Amino acid sequence: MQKKTAIVCALLAAVCYGVGAPFSKLLLERISPQLMAALLYLGAGLGMGLFSLLRRGAGGGKREKKLSRRELPYVLAMIALDVAAPICLMLALRLTSSATVSLLNNFEIAATAVIAFALFREPISGRLWAAIALVTAGSLLLSVEDFRSFTFSPGALLALLACALWGLENNCTRVLSSKDPLQIVVIKGLGSGLGALLVALLSGGLRLDALYAALALLLGLFAYGLSIWFYIRAQRDLGAARTSAYYAFAPFVGMLVSFAVFGESLSLSFAFALALMLLGAFAASFGQAEEKTEEKQPI
Repeated sequence: MQKKTAIVCALLAAVCYGVGAPFSKLLLERISPQLMAALLYLGAGLGMGLFSLLRRGAGGGKREKKLSRRELPYVLAMIALDVAAPICLMLALRLTSSATVSLLNNFEIAATAVIAFALFREPISGRLWAAIALVTAGSLLLSVEDFRSFTFSPGALLALLACALWGLENNCTRVLSSKDPLQIVVIKGLGSGLGALLVALLSGGLRLDALYAALALLLGLFAYGLSIWFYIRAQRDLGAARTSAYYAFAPFVGMLVSFAVFGESLSLSFAFALALMLLGAFAASFGQAEEKTEEKQPI
């Protein structure tokens, strides 16, 4: 895949995922957080599985490398993290505004990049380090519930935990990015969806509204199916840290949709955090160009 195509895939992943938080908050009125997480991933797995069968039946698509036994530890880690992370995010949406949760999703940039650096020695430019610092500062600002007593919002902390878990999961997926993206999405969707469904069953959160469940499955197809597929395709040429940087548009998409749907007000602290996040996303995007230049320099 050429670099420009990879960037387009990363941006499409961002748009598909960005709409997830605000519409999930609407559906959480009738669905428990645990069941919502399950339906989102089951929608991704079932939808992309059907797409795979249709494409194979039509003889379309190039032949992709299949997952092997060697990748099993990463697959299992990916599934486990994708059970925990969305449940944390759905609980966060129950406790705080979707605009705040959407904007806090920027922290996934910092988590993914730092973990990629620590585990895989993926290079991080000076600009990207600056972006990590700005995003982290904005996340802390959004997380403070009361500045006088310096208490933190439980919802915001759950959203940050979800981002940290997804940052680790992104790097597990990075190891699998040379394999068939559709196969990965189907395994991720069905495995994580069934895992979250088990959590919902054990926690008594299986109350089901048929219409809302169907809408959650459809939302999952876009926010967790097509989004993940585009993300994995982009990772092949961009790496985990770079893909995460372009993916940084997702939180702003979610924030704008949240303001449009819920009419949420813009507080002073939110405005400062938004400014920091925008600077962070800008620095991250330009940091990739700097990294590419450094890679081309002779040793």
